[in-house]
Amino acid sequence: MAADLLPNAKPGRGNAPPMLSMAALRWRRFQRHHMAMAGATIILLLILAAIFAPLITPIDPAKQALLLRVKPPSGAHWFGTDPYGRDVFTRLIYGTRISLKVGFVSVMIAMAVGVTLGSLAGYFGGWWDSIIMRVTDVFLSMPVFFLIIAVIAMFRPSEYNIIAVLGLTSWPGLARLVRGEFLSLRERDFVEAARATGARDMRIVFRHVLPNALGPIIVAATLRIAGAILTESGLSYLGLGIQPPTASWGNMLQEGQPYLLVVPPAWWMAVFPGAAIFLTVMAFNAVGDGLRDALDPRMKH
Repeated sequence: MAADLLPNAKPGRGNAPPMLSMAALRWRRFQRHHMAMAGATIILLLILAAIFAPLITPIDPAKQALLLRVKPPSGAHWFGTDPYGRDVFTRLIYGTRISLKVGFVSVMIAMAVGVTLGSLAGYFGGWWDSIIMRVTDVFLSMPVFFLIIAVIAMFRPSEYNIIAVLGLTSWPGLARLVRGEFLSLRERDFVEAARATGARDMRIVFRHVLPNALGPIIVAATLRIAGAILTESGLSYLGLGIQPPTASWGNMLQEGQPYLLVVPPAWWMAVFPGAAIFLTVMAFNAVGDGLRDALDPRMKH
């Protein structure tokens, strides 16, 4: 009858719009978040700049030219030069490598520890939950930044020490988040069905529960990358992070700060690395907000 009344309609389909897959629906939600799209574009450009740094600028970031010290931006040096005659633009590009590596790798370490412990605590409960959560509470009660400073001060400041310390002190929040997700998901029908089929606990955790908890984990990890970059910049600014002559946005900012007070001020040495830190942290935060909205099942199409 419907086909006779509506000759252009296809039998069995009707005129309803095609259903979007879950991935396509989430991508469409993310695209609607303009700040998140702008942040993703900035992050993509930063990653490309870090990968292709030698092609973008052939200048050695550690090369000194004392005759060119503290020169303002020009055609030869787009972002000017620093007190040692080094090209600020080149050092900014190479500093991107340090910031992104510290951010991504330290968060990967934190995720490996936090997701593992949070999964065990949330799924098994009992004494697993008690022990893991008490250890988590101990770490959460510590002032993390001062703990990082103390650990770095005890050892030689280096890129790998910073990554390790940031990764091993950033997991408690993730562990609590994952535990909460698992406490909710472990009572769902699909978990009970998996148990009824004889699936082992570890298979249920990694094949059924964890994939359904990935949304909040990805959002939290994205926001923590911004925090790790900011912490590394702060440590380098205080002289406890990446050591010169290796380029880091934090130590570039520290070197340029005194030149803001001279007359005329050499503003470019502090403004450009400060702007790089600001834009990068804001970009990751915007992407995190966009992912939170895109992955929220309560959001409308």
